[in-house]
Amino acid sequence: MASPAPEDLVVTRAGLDDWSVITGWAADESWNPGLADAPAFFAQDPDGFFVGRIDGEPVSAISVVTYDSDYAFLGHYLVRPDLRGRGHGLTTWKTALAHAGNRTIGLDGVVAQQDNYRRSGFELAHRTARFTGTAPAFDAPADVHAVRPEDLADITAYDSGCTPADRPRFLAQWLTGPGHHAVVRRTGGRVTGYGVIRPGRDCPRIGPLFADTADDARALFAALTARAAGRQVAVDVPQTNAAAVALAEEAGFTPSFETARMYTGPVRPFAEERVFGITTLELG
Repeated sequence: MASPAPEDLVVTRAGLDDWSVITGWAADESWNPGLADAPAFFAQDPDGFFVGRIDGEPVSAISVVTYDSDYAFLGHYLVRPDLRGRGHGLTTWKTALAHAGNRTIGLDGVVAQQDNYRRSGFELAHRTARFTGTAPAFDAPADVHAVRPEDLADITAYDSGCTPADRPRFLAQWLTGPGHHAVVRRTGGRVTGYGVIRPGRDCPRIGPLFADTADDARALFAALTARAAGRQVAVDVPQTNAAAVALAEEAGFTPSFETARMYTGPVRPFAEERVFGITTLELG
């Protein structure tokens, strides 16, 4: 029997129900997807998720989520293992990229795909290492507290300075999702950092971890890991931030997985030195 060809593939926008299947594929790739990520992802851009089907069965997926008129982020690029190497991924890719229009597109690419991304116009910005280790039993610092509704406006403003685009719809969901625990540090009433830990398929994941200084990041990290003391925890650290790498290593975490942040063009300036942990490799 002939294998399905790319012309047999029908690519359409995906809904939340479709994404439970795609999350399972991501787990099979050891990407450790968060258990409650999808509602926050779809809150940012519900039209940015695509699935390819053959005879009604999902075989490929990708997300191209728009943030504003200048920036989009690509993730979830997957093809079912038994149907790889037949052009289904490329067909899905081409269909979905039209959603980004003329925006600069970012992605966090696995090592095996980085050459393909370069051929598609993506250039390296930095490498990212997923650090994994046993959460230390630190006491949560007194000046770090759980995020409250009245903190949302200040955190959204702070987040804007740490990312290539504003994302208030995403944040409103991300900070309050099931199992998500968000903390903030203030100095003199001013936010000097915030972070989130959430349940993942394999272990809890920290992200984002944004902070003014290494001391701020260390205090937030202690508060977050206190929620999972004695358990394995993962955090995705940009390798260009030496203080962030040092913080993970001080905690006894070791690199277990590598990706590369890549862009198709310029992005607005942001405080990269504040990024001690990337929010999520799927949405930037």
